Formats: sequence, structure tokens, C-alpha cells
Amino acid sequence: MPLLRRRRGGLRLAALALTAFALQTDDFVIVGVLPSIADGLSVGEAAAGQLVTVFSVICAAVAPVAAVVTASWPRRRLLTGGMLVFSAANLAVPLAASYPALMALRIVAALAAAAVLPAVFAVTAALAPPQRRGRDLATVMTGLTGAVVVGVPLGTWTGAALGWRATFVLGGLLGLAALAFLRAALPDTAPSPAAGLGERLRPLARPAIACALLAAVAAVLGNLMIQTYLAPFLDQTAGVSPSGLGGLLVLTGAAGIAGGRLSGSLVDRAGPLRAFAIASAAFVAAMAGLALAWSLRPAHLLLVVPLLLVWSAAAWAVPPPVQARVLALAGAETGPQVLALSSSAVYVGASLGAGLGGWLLGTLGPGSLPLAAAACALGALGLFGLAGRGARKPVPEKGLGAARNHDANV
Repeated sequence: MPLLRRRRGGLRLAALALTAFALQTDDFVIVGVLPSIADGLSVGEAAAGQLVTVFSVICAAVAPVAAVVTASWPRRRLLTGGMLVFSAANLAVPLAASYPALMALRIVAALAAAAVLPAVFAVTAALAPPQRRGRDLATVMTGLTGAVVVGVPLGTWTGAALGWRATFVLGGLLGLAALAFLRAALPDTAPSPAAGLGERLRPLARPAIACALLAAVAAVLGNLMIQTYLAPFLDQTAGVSPSGLGGLLVLTGAAGIAGGRLSGSLVDRAGPLRAFAIASAAFVAAMAGLALAWSLRPAHLLLVVPLLLVWSAAAWAVPPPVQARVLALAGAETGPQVLALSSSAVYVGASLGAGLGGWLLGTLGPGSLPLAAAACALGALGLFGLAGRGARKPVPEKGLGAARNHDANV
């Protein structure tokens, strides 16, 4: 029986991780096919980038509301129904002959993702034995990190070989695979009692918590300026092709995972503020290097690739100190609500980054993006320092382990 339970638990975690993988891949896969979408729909690259903005805005705004509205729904039904809608929206993309039609489908996919992704982590925590909760959450988090290392490059290569619409079809197929796996492996458990919307938002009234979350917004804003428009920036800076971009995304994804792990260790040894400061300094240095590469264009890949690796490692080094800081500020009573708000902060930053980055791309050109991103990182560091003044006490090791693995989208 213990062996059977472990096997069932492993299948359940694999199904939840695959669901997170499909959702996260769909969120950021546009990065690799953005120029192709712009050409195919006869719109500017800045307009194509707004597809990322809309997805992130909806996830940020709808996720807390969806958690309240769907609180009484059986979890298995919520997850499988949401993934069915998500898959249908992606599989319908080949029928979208215009930019407004594609935008409408992205809105539908985002609404489904906003309801499903928070429930994925809630189900993971609810079904995990107390002594394994942190490890189970970390296992499901591999779906998010795997999306960056495998999903986005795979979508980029698919788009380069078969056209950008095939990238979204791939997302729909991943969604169907996750749906089938959830139906087979996830028990139809009743939902646990959920906090109301007011209770979820109450921690924002504390200035220190608000500063920490604003720091996350600013950090993600700067990162998404570069990430969303990486394809046109690298094309004009170093002549990187769509297929070459896929390989670079694999490398930067691996660097990001390494950066996140190193940052988590640094949080334990030196504290959140020092870890955040080191990540911010590395990010600013990488942005300065990319601005220099732009001024030297066409720049050699031997110059550009190391800068991209530092950029990705620094960007992924931000989540551990942010989560450790907000848990220390919130305490045990409101920690879960603040962690949920931090996910919304990530999506707010992503939407602002894609929107502002698109405006800069259209008005000042790609060379302005790394400079603006560096300014955002410095602003984030200032806000994070202000948040430190309100910290209550060190975070227990168990809580920090959960924080370290909560959200790698920053």
C-alpha cells in the first residue's frame, strides 16, 4: 500500500507539473515567434507584444477573483474544465485571420490560465503530506522552469519550421495532454475553505509588504521589457535567426535555473536584501553590456551570449529573496495570502513590461530597452530596501523552502 500511494502521488504531481508547464509555455512562447506574428498579421512588433501584455493583465486581475468565485467548485472539475477551455483557445488559432481575432483567443486562454494555475498549487499543497509539502510544491514548480528551458524553445523551433500558428497548436496539444493526465491521476477532492477577496487583499494595506510587492513589479517590468522583445533586439543586434533564438533560449533558461538556486542559498547565508542587491547589480551590468552590444552592432555572439546568460541568471535570482522577504513581513497568519499576491505582482510587472517595452520599441528603437530595464532594476532595489525596514523576524527554514520554490516567473 505505501508503494501504491507513492506511485499515485507521483502520477498526481506529474499531472500537475505538466499542467503548469503547458500554461507557462503558452504565456511566454510568443517571445520566440513575435516577429513572425507581426509579419503574418501585418502589425508592428510592438502591437504583437501586446498579446503578452493582455495575457499577463488578465492573469493578474482575474486570478484573485477567480479563486473566490471557484472556491466551492470540485478541484478536479475546475482544473480539467479550465484546461479544456485553454486548449480550445489555442487550437483555434489557425482560424484566426486577423489581429483582433488572435487577441480574443489570447484573452480566453488567459482567463482559463488565471483560474487554473493558482488552483494547481492549492491542490498540490492540499494533497501533500505535511512533511512533503515543500518538496511537492518544488516538484510542480519544475513545470514552470521546464517551460522556459524546454517549452519556449520548442515552441520557437516549431514556429520556425511550421509557421507561428503551429506554435499555438503545440500549446493546445500540451493542454490536452495535461487534461487527460489530470483526469486519470487527480482525485475529485472537495475544495478547502477559501478566504474572501477582501481578506486576500488586506496585506496590501501594510506599507512594507506593499513596497516588497512593488519591488517585484519593478523587477519583472524591467525583465519583461527585454524578454518580450528579445527576438527583434537580437535580430538587429547580432543577426540571430528564429532557429538560433531557440538554442539561445535553452541556454538562458538553464542559466536562469542556476541563478535561482544560487540565490536561494545566498538568501540563507546572507539574507534577502543582500541576495536581491547582488541579483540587481548583475542585471544592471548585463543590461549595460547589451546596450554596448547594440551600439557596436552587428555584435558578435561571443559578446552577446555571455551577457544573455548573466541577464537570465540575475532575473531568476530575484524570486527567492522576494518570497523570503514577504513571508518575513507577513508572518504565519497572512503568509499564504501574500504569496498569492506576489504571483499577481509578477503578472502586473509582466504586463507593464510588455506594454512599456512595446512603446519604447516603436518610438526609440530596440537600443532603448536595456537602458530602461536597468533603470527598473535600480528602482526595484530601492523599493526592496524600504521594505526591509518592516521585517518582523527571520523566516523559518520550512517557510523559506516553500518561498524559494513558489514562483520562478519573476
